[in-house]
Amino acid sequence: MPQPIVFTSTRLVEWGQCDPAGIVYYPRFFEMCDANTNALFAHATGMDKKELQSTYGIVGWPMIDSRASFQAPASYGDTITVSSHAERFGRSSMEIHHRIAHADGRVIAVGMDKRVWVGRDPEAVGGIKSVPLPDAFTSRFMISEGE
Repeated sequence: MPQPIVFTSTRLVEWGQCDPAGIVYYPRFFEMCDANTNALFAHATGMDKKELQSTYGIVGWPMIDSRASFQAPASYGDTITVSSHAERFGRSSMEIHHRIAHADGRVIAVGMDKRVWVGRDPEAVGGIKSVPLPDAFTSRFMISEGE
């Protein structure tokens, strides 16, 4: 059975990511997940954002929903991992799931964001609209056993 490709990055918590209590200010975790989503796409497809935009004629993949469950804090100087994978693809949307953990495996947060594949809307100046996800893109996010 195919398994999702997981992209994991390791990060050192920086001073500027922390609030006055010395723990990571929660919006910074969303920034980390957003960066990991872009890295996941590059890892799975072999193309950076500009190449994906050019290859598929899209504007991008804006977020339309995001949620997280925070289970433990992270502090300045901590080494953490952010792991992301594509869980589900719709006609033009995709769910990206994230897990943030301390280096020892203790979970800091789990979350999900929903993205929409969008192109230019020729009927609205400067407008965008959802467009179907191409199979050539979505097929790259799963790996078969033995690969």
